Amino acid sequence: MAEHSILDLLLGASLVVKIVMLLLMFASVASWAIIVNKSRLIRTSREISDEFETSFWSGSDLTTLYQRISGSGRATKGMEAIFAAGFGEFTRLRGEPDLGSAEIVEGCQRAMRVSQAKEIDRLEHNLATLATVGSTSPYVGLFGTVWGIMNAFIGLGAIKNPTLAVVAPGISEALIATAMGLFAAIPSVIAYNRYADQVDRLESRFDTFMEEFSSILQRYAQQRKTATPAQ
Repeated sequence: MAEHSILDLLLGASLVVKIVMLLLMFASVASWAIIVNKSRLIRTSREISDEFETSFWSGSDLTTLYQRISGSGRATKGMEAIFAAGFGEFTRLRGEPDLGSAEIVEGCQRAMRVSQAKEIDRLEHNLATLATVGSTSPYVGLFGTVWGIMNAFIGLGAIKNPTLAVVAPGISEALIATAMGLFAAIPSVIAYNRYADQVDRLESRFDTFMEEFSSILQRYAQQRKTATPAQ
């Protein structure tokens, strides 16, 4: 068994190194909490969008689909939130006799863009925190390492017959700070890249749906006086 365990090295570290390690531990715990929450959030948004697209392109009546979504009693998310915003605005504007079809569709597109922006903001929330942890943690750990090694060599200078056994604990505790920095940074960087890509993919899906739905609304806007919107 090693003479100095990792716990012994942590407890015997200098105050500055201890503070650095505590900061890195907090950053690691916070990043993992964000990773778990973000995984669930993006998965839910993707599942809701998949389910909605199946219903939307199945030939269902759009008014019935809108009433089902808006009357579900739960907050709309993902693609269904964009649809609800666009169709709700269409329902309101089609009763305005002074508005042309282009103006109605433009109003619907504005409502959908606002809803999409809110969805993307919700999905991207805390991604910047992961990027910050991933980019700064190694440097914070390196600072703790440099400080610890500096203290170890300062103490070494006061010893007449220095040996590796004397200086090794100080250097070891300093290197733990670097390891903790990497432990906090690596999962954060991987998660940020993964989730940023998934959010971009969802945003692309939202953009495509908005274009397709706008075309459908354009057709119904041109015949709003005689037809009930139905896909």
